[in-house]
Amino acid sequence: MVLQSLKNCLWLSCVLRTPKACFWSTASGGLIIQSVSNDVYQNLAVEDWIHDHMDLEKQQILFLWRNSPAVVIGRHQNPWQECNLSLLRQKNIKLARRRSGGGTVYHDLGNINLTFFTTRKKYERMGNLKLVVKALKALQPQLDVHVTDRYDILLDRQYKISGTAAKLGRTSAYHHCTLLCNADKFVLSSALKSPYKGLKSNATPSMPASVKNLFEEDPSLTSEMLLDAIAKEYAVQHQIDHHITLINPADETLLPGISNKTKELQTWEWVYGKTPKFSISTCLNIAYKDSVLDVKVNMDVKHGRIEACNIDLPEQWLPPGLNRELVQSLTGSKFCPNETATLVTTLLRVCPQDDELHSRWSLLCENMIRLM
Repeated sequence: MVLQSLKNCLWLSCVLRTPKACFWSTASGGLIIQSVSNDVYQNLAVEDWIHDHMDLEKQQILFLWRNSPAVVIGRHQNPWQECNLSLLRQKNIKLARRRSGGGTVYHDLGNINLTFFTTRKKYERMGNLKLVVKALKALQPQLDVHVTDRYDILLDRQYKISGTAAKLGRTSAYHHCTLLCNADKFVLSSALKSPYKGLKSNATPSMPASVKNLFEEDPSLTSEMLLDAIAKEYAVQHQIDHHITLINPADETLLPGISNKTKELQTWEWVYGKTPKFSISTCLNIAYKDSVLDVKVNMDVKHGRIEACNIDLPEQWLPPGLNRELVQSLTGSKFCPNETATLVTTLLRVCPQDDELHSRWSLLCENMIRLM
């Protein structure tokens, strides 16, 4: 094992990493770049910037990046359907919507991200994935890895270690994929498990799969080794120098306008507001004193805002006027716990000062907030 590790170090020693301020115009044929940032919004913004600004007829580009804990959904997906938003908030896991299609993925520093930029004519995701497999086998020949017809990479013929998504522009294109090295599988599984019941949507659903880290197969592997092996294979196939250029995604001199792209990707309107229209039909089981009250809730949500709302509960439990007040306030507002909490705080100020009624009203509002 020591001999193999030494061999790997020597084999990868030709891959150099250096920061460079102005290289777009001087490099030709191909570029390998790596982000120095672990911020998901900054790294997704780099993808957008390269797609929008680079002449990919002259340069094909491999972009290497890793993120701190984040869940990334596809362009046409529903975050309430795809992940556990409450858990994400508790653990401070970021949620991002990318501009490509495909399914939802969990990122952390044990997960590698690769983006292959080409012209639309040269776009070839199968070739890119075979490049990754060839790099892995060159690094550790005993690995049983292969590409499927669905453009996934499987380990041991059953465990998914890489998923794929793409964006095809008029003339430019990019294909990006993940590679599980040593990600936190417990957090991955928990974060990608939606607790929602009764949600109906035409959004693109993710396809669940069994996953495994490459580290589990071979503990000597590291994210850095995998990145370097893939960079080396890319350099060989594109006949360019074995050189990785480090870039800072916040550098406006290198990437003019990048900060605006980053800010847009962080907005509520992009992350949540771009969700295709969906509806929720559920029952809230509200425990109050020695009984449990079943409250039926139906909502239509469009562009992340509540378009229609109905809360069905017994009149003797809460006066119809208060129920209507809550429904009217929710209609048109964001399907968002923070905004709903603000609305509820305002409504509680005008709630009748009857302790029993106030307690019931507060309990209903708390459950509505948890629904989001």
